[in-house]
Amino acid sequence: MKLFAGCELLYDVPAPAPVVLMLRPRSGAGQWVISEEYQIEPSIPVIEYTDPYGNLCQRLMTPEGKFKIQISLVVETADAIDTAPGAPFVPVQDLPDDVLQFLLPSRYCQSDRLGALAAEITENALPGYDQVEAIRSWIQTRVTYQYGTSDASTSAVETAEKRIGVCRDFAHLGISLCRSINIPARMVVGYLHLLDPMDLHAWFEAFVDGRWYTFDATQKEPRGNRIVVAYGRDAADVALATQYGAMTLQEMRVWVEEKKVDS
Repeated sequence: MKLFAGCELLYDVPAPAPVVLMLRPRSGAGQWVISEEYQIEPSIPVIEYTDPYGNLCQRLMTPEGKFKIQISLVVETADAIDTAPGAPFVPVQDLPDDVLQFLLPSRYCQSDRLGALAAEITENALPGYDQVEAIRSWIQTRVTYQYGTSDASTSAVETAEKRIGVCRDFAHLGISLCRSINIPARMVVGYLHLLDPMDLHAWFEAFVDGRWYTFDATQKEPRGNRIVVAYGRDAADVALATQYGAMTLQEMRVWVEEKKVDS
């Protein structure tokens, strides 16, 4: 499906502040960026670079006053995500070098503290894809999705204890449980068609049988039509805006619509 997607951010900036934005997706597996329009008001110099995870980052100094960012995209997306029941576990010694980092505990994903829970959840699953699917299914059925029940400091351990959270928390818990049984897992943020309520979304990917597979614990069934914006170890790596000064987000608007064929 061809999607028209984007977001608009309106900030109030009391004094000039450095900020790093992460809003531009790249073409890759399951998506092709057809067109993109990136607007910043007022217009200021921007430096773009690629971070260690391959994400496109925009570095700038925000001016004092009202500051607006808007990005609009047209992206061809896959209608379904790949699934592979029975796909085998990859032994740690056989993992690619760049995948090893996604086995380690990280700021919000304390995988070293969730081994017992992961073992309990996956005890009847075949090693590999089926273990990850057991984790995804357990989170989807045992953790309540509810806005306002977590914040930017909530970790996977807290979510495992409280059994409530939002998409970011679901992803952190899934990542942590996978890593605790030596399956590499990483955070993904982006857009999902027909997400309700509409917002930027988070899910996770796990590395089995030599490749990454998508898992979304907020959804009952696998769903495609996703636009990936960024990958990382956890939310600290994939923030849409990392600010180094006082900035207040006054308004945020996100849209994902099917792009109709022009008549």
